[in-house]
Amino acid sequence: MANIGILVGSVYGNAQNVAEQAAEFLTNNGHEVITETDPDLGILDDHDAIFVVTSTTGMGDVPPNLELFFADAKDLMPMQTGKKFAVAALGDSSYCESYCGAGKQFFALLSDLQGEPIQPLLEIDAMETFEPEKDVLAWLEEHHDKFN
Repeated sequence: MANIGILVGSVYGNAQNVAEQAAEFLTNNGHEVITETDPDLGILDDHDAIFVVTSTTGMGDVPPNLELFFADAKDLMPMQTGKKFAVAALGDSSYCESYCGAGKQFFALLSDLQGEPIQPLLEIDAMETFEPEKDVLAWLEEHHDKFN
């Protein structure tokens, strides 16, 4: 099974809760998992796959705890050719243009770094679900083996 680094972008703790439950699910299904709320670029080299679980803040911005990581990755462009990744973006569709903005930015960045998405961006809408962890866990149930 895969060694997965989970990057957590959270402002109020919702994405953190989702990431913790995702980590437990992945561990219970044989993956090695590390969850990082303040990662450096080394996490990209230390893991077979990357799973980003992030909320969006402001006008579609990356949460403050991942801003430095995101900026460094964008500036230094550490190529991740063929590395498996997935992004679960938590958002609120009532914010229209900025909906899931941080997740969209991470998906684009990891694609630019030549990572290999296991699935298209997973968007979780707070207008449709009050328990985003259930949606993410159902998605992982179907797709976690693609991290291998």
